[in-house]
Amino acid sequence: MPLTKYFFNRIWASIFVLFGVSVLIFLIARAIPGDPARMALGPRASTEMVEQLRERLHLNDSIPVQYYHFLRGVTEGDLGMSLYTKRPVVQDLAEYFPATFELVFFAGLIMVIVGIPLGILSARHQDRLTDNVARIIALLGVVTPTFVWAIFFMLIFAYVFDILPVMGRLGETVEPPPHITGMYVFDSILAGQWHTCKDALLHMIMPAAALALSGLGQAARLTRTNMLESFGRPYTEMARAYNFTEVQTSMKYALRPAMIPTLTILGLDFAVMLGNAFLVEEVFAWGGLAQYCVSAIFYKDLNGIVGTVLVISMFFLLVNMVIDLVVAYLNPRIRLG
Repeated sequence: MPLTKYFFNRIWASIFVLFGVSVLIFLIARAIPGDPARMALGPRASTEMVEQLRERLHLNDSIPVQYYHFLRGVTEGDLGMSLYTKRPVVQDLAEYFPATFELVFFAGLIMVIVGIPLGILSARHQDRLTDNVARIIALLGVVTPTFVWAIFFMLIFAYVFDILPVMGRLGETVEPPPHITGMYVFDSILAGQWHTCKDALLHMIMPAAALALSGLGQAARLTRTNMLESFGRPYTEMARAYNFTEVQTSMKYALRPAMIPTLTILGLDFAVMLGNAFLVEEVFAWGGLAQYCVSAIFYKDLNGIVGTVLVISMFFLLVNMVIDLVVAYLNPRIRLG
């Protein structure tokens, strides 16, 4: 099967998955106790005002009719108005999503840059001190919850040593860069504001590291296991017989087949980080998608809840599609199957 056909098959499958997710979250959001119209207008609003808002939101219609209006809006690029911010949900998501994506991007970068080399180092020095230390680090990353790492980093690097900032994306005296992508690090680089870029990176270190450690441990453990398995394959034995160095054997013949399952799990971890970022954002007051979604749930902002979940689902599906294409490229047997 050519990669193009494989790609379009995955797109069709993703559309059906996204449709199922939209139905599920639409029903769950409406099962939350409370009247959205009353919560939006407050306890002092009259019954007539509440009824008018309910009519405008189609809350008096049946669930299938409500979903029809929602689906029609989605096809037009409209996710409705947020009862929490009184703005279009699409505008809210465009404002809050870049902050969370920037955090997830740098966490994923740490996960790949540190996790994979740690696994390679562990495999090359099997059962030695280096291997044991690397395995302990990987195990701690996997078994320790993300929010625990966030609090631990805050205590050590902010309160004990006082070398890293704690809250927010920028210091109080630092002006945000011009809005281009909504991601402060990239916007400050594009604007040439290096002081702002440095401050944004310093604020990024602790939340990104806390978010990355679980996936980092997974990447290290999987890379080690799969490379040890590759070392026992005939092609690596042949490479050694031809007098290749251990570095050449490891990087050229053992790493590529070992990377296929590792990339699959890394893709899942990277996509899941968008959901896991909620706890980290709350600890560090990051001001991203978590703040918006938590507030939307508190106010029973139906459009805000559904819109946030749909964005996370789309991100998850997109990342998995990219990883599947990369794996299919590395291993033709997958796409031929």
